[in-house]
Amino acid sequence: QVQLVESGGGLVQAGGSLRLSCAASGRTFSSYVMGWFRQAPGKEREFVASISWSGGSTYYADSVKGRFTISGNNAKNTVYLQMNSLKPEDTAVYYCAARRLMGSWGSWGQGTQVTVSS
Repeated sequence: QVQLVESGGGLVQAGGSLRLSCAASGRTFSSYVMGWFRQAPGKEREFVASISWSGGSTYYADSVKGRFTISGNNAKNTVYLQMNSLKPEDTAVYYCAARRLMGSWGSWGQGTQVTVSS
């Protein structure tokens, strides 16, 4: 079982930055992919970004490309989401998730609120 704990959310003005962290425990993560998702009020949860622990491959939703950066620290089993040039439409609860390389997203954190004011 993988445990994920997010931190770093908060309130920021449009154009500002935040960095989210996701601390993972319970497994050896070399064969895992870590991801960030978000869910705004009244909307479905959507993919934001992901990173492969083994090769470092990253993927981003079109809506965040060029503004968000996902990275990982293997020694700390922690994944980060650096969010720059934030927009009000980025307001959501952000969730960290984990899956095996060929699996589905089966482990989730509790979520952290990000609010961007205009």
